[in-house]
Amino acid sequence: MTVIDLPLPRLAGLPVPRLAGGGADFARRGGQLRVSFTPRCQLGCWFCHNEGEIPPRITRADRTRQPRPRALTAEDFLTAIGALTAAGIGRVFFTGGEPLLSPLARPVLQGIPGHDPDQYTTTLITNGLTLTRDLPWLAAAALDRVKVSLHYFSDASIAAIASGKPGDVATIKAGIEAAARVIPAVEINVLLQQHNAHEVADIIGYARRTGVSVQLIELVGTGHNTGLGDKISSAQVSGWLRTIATGEQVITGGTGQGRRVFTLDPITVEVIDAGLGRHHAGQCATCPQRPRCTEGFWALRLDSAGALAPCLLRPDLRLDITAAAGDPAALTTAVSAHLDAFTHGTLP
Repeated sequence: MTVIDLPLPRLAGLPVPRLAGGGADFARRGGQLRVSFTPRCQLGCWFCHNEGEIPPRITRADRTRQPRPRALTAEDFLTAIGALTAAGIGRVFFTGGEPLLSPLARPVLQGIPGHDPDQYTTTLITNGLTLTRDLPWLAAAALDRVKVSLHYFSDASIAAIASGKPGDVATIKAGIEAAARVIPAVEINVLLQQHNAHEVADIIGYARRTGVSVQLIELVGTGHNTGLGDKISSAQVSGWLRTIATGEQVITGGTGQGRRVFTLDPITVEVIDAGLGRHHAGQCATCPQRPRCTEGFWALRLDSAGALAPCLLRPDLRLDITAAAGDPAALTTAVSAHLDAFTHGTLP
């Protein structure tokens, strides 16, 4: 097994194995590591999957249903990120909940070393409510991109979708505009749904004026959001975009779902389209959740409770990494074996 040095200065010189087998294939396809600092959030979106944790909306309604307690430290997260990027993972996303609410966010994001984006990239996904406040230190961090969730464009829609309050949308927009001036790349995420169908064109128009690209996402159905809202067809939106775009690219390789990328000068609009196909692994062949699976095999999710999951809908397939959190070589070996078993369908 090939070994390389970990890029984090505090761990320099420690041998870290490359991902092998199914893990190497996942990395080669552009699979991402999604690091969830916290399940907490100021908003309560009806569709939230919370990276597999209990969504904030449910915890607020029933205080007996709490997320799992935090088990990882900032040092543990930095070890895992350093080990897995050294082992071949090329995309790291920081999520939540709302990641900027976590006391771990600043030490972890400031602890990521400067890096070549050809080796790996880092992206923060945020609801934008504290973005203006946090920009001074975020701008100094080794972040390649910030993605802001803007599933609403009015006080009425943020109240209906996320239990938001008047002024929240204006606060989020101010954060987007400020971030666009100091962060290398800023994008907007929009989940397509009946609640915001009348605002999609307005959001895209705003993005074009602001100079930030957009990703339109399809609803991921979970047991937590069943029956609470309806998605709208990405094909319908793509049909409209085709009438105003100057170009369209279809991408079906890699992990997860296929997507269409439309050029709307000066931005691009990426539409996630499960109708273009999804990448599945061996474990998916007999999975009882496959009929309602939207993502396919798309990401590894590492949460603050110390679990790493290859599938959003199968918490029983989580790998507990807490015992290996301080040992980058042991952690990478365990993750590689877990991914290989998932790829070949041999996990119990």
